Amino acid sequence: MGKSGTIIIVDDNKGVLTAVQILLKSYFSKVVTLCSPVTLTSVIREEMPEVILLDMNFTSGINTGNEGLFWLQEIKKVRPALPVVLFTAYADIELAIRGIKEGATDFIVKPWDNQKLVATLQTAAASTLREKKTSVKEEPIHPAMYWGESKVMQQLRTLIEKVAATDANILITGENGTGKEMLAREIHSLSNRKHKEMIAVDMGTITESLFESELFGHIKGSFTDAHADRTGKFESADKSTLFLDEIGNLPYHLQAKLLTVIQRRSIVRVGSNTPVPIDIRLICATNRNLQEMVGKEEFREDLLYRINTIHVEIPPLRERKEDIIPLAERFIVRFCKQYDKAVMAFAPEAKEKLTAHPWYGNIRELEHVIEKAIIINDSPLIPAGLFQLSVPRTAGIQEKSISTLEEMEIQMIRKALDTCAGNLSAVAGQLGITRQTLYNKMKKFGL
Repeated sequence: MGKSGTIIIVDDNKGVLTAVQILLKSYFSKVVTLCSPVTLTSVIREEMPEVILLDMNFTSGINTGNEGLFWLQEIKKVRPALPVVLFTAYADIELAIRGIKEGATDFIVKPWDNQKLVATLQTAAASTLREKKTSVKEEPIHPAMYWGESKVMQQLRTLIEKVAATDANILITGENGTGKEMLAREIHSLSNRKHKEMIAVDMGTITESLFESELFGHIKGSFTDAHADRTGKFESADKSTLFLDEIGNLPYHLQAKLLTVIQRRSIVRVGSNTPVPIDIRLICATNRNLQEMVGKEEFREDLLYRINTIHVEIPPLRERKEDIIPLAERFIVRFCKQYDKAVMAFAPEAKEKLTAHPWYGNIRELEHVIEKAIIINDSPLIPAGLFQLSVPRTAGIQEKSISTLEEMEIQMIRKALDTCAGNLSAVAGQLGITRQTLYNKMKKFGL
């Protein structure tokens, strides 16, 4: 029997990683191990695996499985059809069902049975291999842009069609969840660079220590873990589009390095002295007011001018209510197909409820709500009562008394989680911190 392609194993226990790696070497052509999920999405794009084995918990003493479920969602954003097998030391059937409902293929409990582990992973990988063999062309990883019928979105569409064919740097602003990355991909697909994949980088998840290595690459031996030459994101995006998301989260002292590369149109790998020319189209995005940040000396003015040749603002969903139901109906079609269900429709009162909601999490919140409804609902009509929409707390309600800074942080995070319906990107934006910082605090407080 031939080997089952590439597998990525994500587990914070190095002993588990080593044991599973040794076991699976005989069954998979390539075994990639990660002790942290922080770089997982970028590794998926680079390695194009057939299956992922994902640990449910990455913090000692925390066994809620929330971390694993969060990263499961992130994987599905990158490759919706990629099989993910969840890995946990806690035989919690409720958690297993939840994970499978949210898109996981199967569930393995530690300590594991070697035969069962191999069989489960091979079966999952086989489905990916079959799809690759039988499909002439795979479905697009990223859904097409939906412009909507609102006047403001039609005006935006007209602008995008004008600038997409140029190489002008574009800055996309808007609240979390409005679809900034989707718009960037639409610009790329309309450009002359569409024949190469757009390279996306979340600046909020890159640690300062790995900033240069991730973006500019490194050569073998340039630092302790540099076991081989690595191509950075700028080089990977040569002759294509480079999308830098959450640009406002880049620390001030690193902004100068980014500016230098943009100005010179060349990079120098870590450990090298040789400039490498790059030909990219740069698109940046942020939910922050960069002009205000310039005034506070939190963002370089010269960098802002470089990335802001064309400024595009995506309006929040609550300002274009006529687009809510058409968007929701598109999500119905997608998720009914994904979960192998007959296409459903909204009851009249359900439409009214969706239209009246403020959607502070924007399109991402709407997508999450509809997916949950499709999973739970078993009838042709989706009733209004199925939507458990979070209602922002009124200003008049006094908060629970707090006595320590830590308690204040916990309360603020909980409030933001409630307001944003659990959407971590929206929560981070509301709190003014990076997603990685939020992730670390949630691990610390057991949220």
